[in-house]
Amino acid sequence: MRATADSVRAQILAILTAWGMPRDLAEETATVMLDTDLMGVDSHGIGMLASYEGMRRAGQVKLDARPTVLREGGPVALVDGGAGLGHPAAAFAMRLAVKKAKEVGVGAVAVVNSHHFGAAGWYVRQAAAEGCVALVTSGTRTLAMVPTRGAVPVLGTNPIAFAAPGRRQSPVVLDMATTTAAANKVRAKALRGKPIPEGWVMDGAGNPVTDGAAAVAQVFDKPEGGLSPVGGTPDMASHKGYGLGMMAHILGATLSGASFSPIRNRTQRPEDPDNIGHFMLAIDPTAFRMPGAFEHDLDDMVEVLRATPPADPALPVLIPGDPENAEREARLADGIPIPPALDRQIRDIALRANVGYLLEQA
Repeated sequence: MRATADSVRAQILAILTAWGMPRDLAEETATVMLDTDLMGVDSHGIGMLASYEGMRRAGQVKLDARPTVLREGGPVALVDGGAGLGHPAAAFAMRLAVKKAKEVGVGAVAVVNSHHFGAAGWYVRQAAAEGCVALVTSGTRTLAMVPTRGAVPVLGTNPIAFAAPGRRQSPVVLDMATTTAAANKVRAKALRGKPIPEGWVMDGAGNPVTDGAAAVAQVFDKPEGGLSPVGGTPDMASHKGYGLGMMAHILGATLSGASFSPIRNRTQRPEDPDNIGHFMLAIDPTAFRMPGAFEHDLDDMVEVLRATPPADPALPVLIPGDPENAEREARLADGIPIPPALDRQIRDIALRANVGYLLEQA
């Protein structure tokens, strides 16, 4: 089915509040999750409810937790997520980073003791809407990336997101995993009964795994094999993706003192919080240039790139963020795709939470 955006948000909100999340935190989390689905990032939206339910049952997540500032000075701060879902903590941290950028030109805020926060791109888009250039990185729950020349995973998907605001043009927004694909995208394809593209997942001997169920098991259950870094193979410069993953983890987790990875960490008990870390950087362009000058030049650059003669006339050159913007318009008009397996999951979760099934056909 294709569900209306309003009904997807209502379903997420009903379940989160039934689980005991305060209304304001649940509304913010539902907004992030809905926007993620609208932009076509199906791995990080309503499909995450099953994972969050499991964390709640295990006692890992404190849904009533509110983020607090642990340390602050000048342009920097450290935020404690309180072992709550990552969306409120990350949004709080980015708002604080933007506030500092407006005051002193730059704001850098790290988050510790958080959980999964959805799509990193959502947070840089919020900063861009406030006129700031922004960068976000994060640690992750699962060791999934097999480093170049490796046989076992030692890093997560460790995302990087970047945004820069224009005036005539929409913001440039880069949102990427440092693996060839995010782990939850493998799960999302399997849920839809689709094969996994060759090169996304490898076994312990470096062979590609393309069956959906086998790929999910390889990434989430087996000690060997996993996701390839961006680049895929050493011949295609996978060392660059590996290096970017390290950078994202150092900023997103090591800087704040967050966990290396709560899953497959031998010292962590099942009921312990994930202790995920995030990093938020906001820059006010007016600290460097006259108001409007940065946006003017960025718009010019975007126009030049969009005017690049395409190799295939049917496939024009795009700017990072264009596919998500187009998908958002399409899904607002036609609905958010909910495959049968996910629909069954949502019905079951709603039943266990004692709330109604609220998804409506678009």
